[in-house]
Amino acid sequence: MSHTREMIVDGIVDPAPDRKSIIKPYVMSHGTLECRNLKDSRRFYEEFLGLECARHAIPAMVIRCGLKFHIVCVEVGDNVHPLNVLNHWGVDVESREKVDEAYENALKYKDEYKIRQVLKPVSQHGVYSFYLEDLDHNWWEVQNVAGFQHEDMFDFGDRFSMDDGTQVGELKELAIKNSS
Repeated sequence: MSHTREMIVDGIVDPAPDRKSIIKPYVMSHGTLECRNLKDSRRFYEEFLGLECARHAIPAMVIRCGLKFHIVCVEVGDNVHPLNVLNHWGVDVESREKVDEAYENALKYKDEYKIRQVLKPVSQHGVYSFYLEDLDHNWWEVQNVAGFQHEDMFDFGDRFSMDDGTQVGELKELAIKNSS
């Protein structure tokens, strides 16, 4: 049995039957990111991050790992929009040691895969992780968390009221600190 199947016994979450939304989707299926060059980005996704890729259109390919959710990667050339570390994609690994190993490999292969930045591993928001900025200015968090984080995030429900103020200044400082 694969580690994914051990960690995620039931990968389906039924939408709440009493939703008051206008649109009633049955699944969130995909997201989108930009890349400068599909060929270079695919090499990074497959060889470094270990993601599965399939080129489904002339200007785009899809990437995935472990779940029936995919990211559409669209080639935009020099029109790629740099992102902030707060806008990132997360990939989970099996242990803290695997995070450290991934970090060391990110440093080792930084030039080969055109990785722009590699931030040091830290324990924060309940996980041990590090962030890296790829060749297209997309950010990735390589993390280890006890169990499968998705369940905890939703099983506990709202922990704060929507009236609680967001500490925008603190988030901005974190983003600036992490990008330097």
